[in-house]
Amino acid sequence: VQVVESGGGSVQSGGSLRLSCEVSEIIFRMYSMAWYRQAPGQPREFVARITAWEGTTYADSVQDRFIITRNNSKNTMYMQMNSLKPEDTAVYYCNADWQAPWGPKTFWGQGTQVTVSS
Repeated sequence: VQVVESGGGSVQSGGSLRLSCEVSEIIFRMYSMAWYRQAPGQPREFVARITAWEGTTYADSVQDRFIITRNNSKNTMYMQMNSLKPEDTAVYYCNADWQAPWGPKTFWGQGTQVTVSS
């Protein structure tokens, strides 16, 4: 299984970025997909999730600024990040999770850096 994030970069405060996460060799439509992030010296934290039936959940800190979507035909999840703030600076990780009847399956990507300057 390969989990490949892309779309990170450096932007100024107020700017936008779109992250992508492509996952190969899984039954993508069965997986709940999520983004987490980790800033230097901080624990990894939840950012947003989109379930297999496309229900979405967001951390309070990104509500109304970030939008998570998925395209099952492309095995890809996206996150549109708007109105970025310096505190959004972190490595963003993609997570794929399925509570399969025969046991949980979860996969992580290597992360993509997002840097927001003031």
